[in-house]
Amino acid sequence: MQTRAVLAEAARLAPRIVVTELDVARHAERAEQDSIRSTPTVIVSAANGDEVFRAEGVPTLAQVLAAAAKAL
Repeated sequence: MQTRAVLAEAARLAPRIVVTELDVARHAERAEQDSIRSTPTVIVSAANGDEVFRAEGVPTLAQVLAAAAKAL
């Protein structure tokens, strides 16, 4: 719930942010492919797919916004 709140606030402040939630129980192959070992895990990627930030646990709003800026 805390992670969802942080990401929702980031998307509200920066409307270009796209948040996609992945249910790792339903998408185990994708979770393995993305090396997700715990939940929540937040991954911020650039438009070309390069990972620019990863947080295991709840990231701060500042971390998410800085990562989003880096992804641009």
